[in-house]
Amino acid sequence: MPKVFVALGANLTDPKAQLDSACRALAQLAMPGTFACSPYYRSVPMGDVPQPDYINGVASFSTQLAPIALLDALQHIEQEQGRQRLVRWGPRTLDLDLLLYGNEQINTPRLTVPHYGMKTRSFVLVPLSDLAPQLILPCGTPLAALLTPALRAELTPL
Repeated sequence: MPKVFVALGANLTDPKAQLDSACRALAQLAMPGTFACSPYYRSVPMGDVPQPDYINGVASFSTQLAPIALLDALQHIEQEQGRQRLVRWGPRTLDLDLLLYGNEQINTPRLTVPHYGMKTRSFVLVPLSDLAPQLILPCGTPLAALLTPALRAELTPL
């Protein structure tokens, strides 16, 4: 069974509670004893849309779900928690992004894994490192090689 990593983010409707609720839902998708979640961090939003800061984290677990079935499950959790896709990089109650699905590289119209922006986003790399500091990405890049003090400084631990 593949080990997956899912990024979590929220900046509306009590973001920490949104992430806590998402973790409970994600744990239901996990094989017993495999679920873990990083500490949460506060981050500045991407893009030009005025909005509150985000709370971010990363969850990991092993699952029997195929990649598209997992994506469907993540989108269902988002919808259950009030996610509306109104503005790209806009505010949201919950955002769940499939970062890694084992060591697979997937490129379909609905799903790209590894997630296309993960190598440059502090709010992904830092919590991912909390869970898997020795991780080697499917492209062969060590996660540790992507982390810099400047990236770490972009986040505030909760």
